[in-house]
Amino acid sequence: MKKIKNFKAVKINPPKFTWAQLPFLLMVLPIATFMVLPLIYIFNHAFKPFDELIEYPPRFFVRRPTLENLFELFETATTTGIPVSRYLFNSIVITIIVVFLSIFLSTITGFALSKLKFHIKGTISHINTIAMMFVGTAVVIPRYIIIEHLGLVDNFFVHIIPVIAIPVGLFLVKQFIDQIPDEIMDAAKIDGASSWTIYVKIILPLIKPAVATIAILSFQAVWNDASISATYINSDSLKTFAYYMATLASSSNVVAGQGMNAVASLIMFMPNLIIFIFLQSKVMNTMVHSGIK
Repeated sequence: MKKIKNFKAVKINPPKFTWAQLPFLLMVLPIATFMVLPLIYIFNHAFKPFDELIEYPPRFFVRRPTLENLFELFETATTTGIPVSRYLFNSIVITIIVVFLSIFLSTITGFALSKLKFHIKGTISHINTIAMMFVGTAVVIPRYIIIEHLGLVDNFFVHIIPVIAIPVGLFLVKQFIDQIPDEIMDAAKIDGASSWTIYVKIILPLIKPAVATIAILSFQAVWNDASISATYINSDSLKTFAYYMATLASSSNVVAGQGMNAVASLIMFMPNLIIFIFLQSKVMNTMVHSGIK
């Protein structure tokens, strides 16, 4: 088992800054500055008072920051009497469950397709490859028929079950695990390790970049999705914050709701920014190269 400790995933991103990177940094800095401007605007826009929100021409930076928009958002209930906090709670719970299940299913299935031997292994791989060819809009009607037959319409689990399988995530994990030498598996089996022990103690630590990629893909797919609430949910108490955002943006009283819309957009955006900041280096390692050294 000592041999296993010498193997680790190749890291593409340098661990620390060196002076040799300075010319490249100077080249990228102007572009990065330009790209960060929308982020700065989102934060400034959320804390503008009403008169600055409707000001023309609009100003980039807020002059008199206020939290009134945030208080107004959470104090204002919808026409059905459901508080905004309920939508936000639904989104948080659904996202956590889906991200966890997506990571588990993608990694354990990728491990099975890559390293285990069974009869329908090739068939499952082909099905997953075919699944990546279809966009979501092409399967709306078949998906609705299946969900209706399963009795998931107007059910909380309709937010979870149809989206926990990620064909792209499974493909990335399998390709990543394919790079792990079989000798590692053989050494673990000689020491008496079961397939589950190999998966937990060897495979998962070596595929952290792929796990981070799946986490981002599943998070963004669920957190930003309003179509499930709009299509399959009738009870407002089961709908998500993304759906509330869509109804807020299409409200007839658009001018009066500018403040709530701005702070709601910030709430939707912040988790995406945070998760990408913490996991982006591992995502780059997955996309650029995967392997063992």
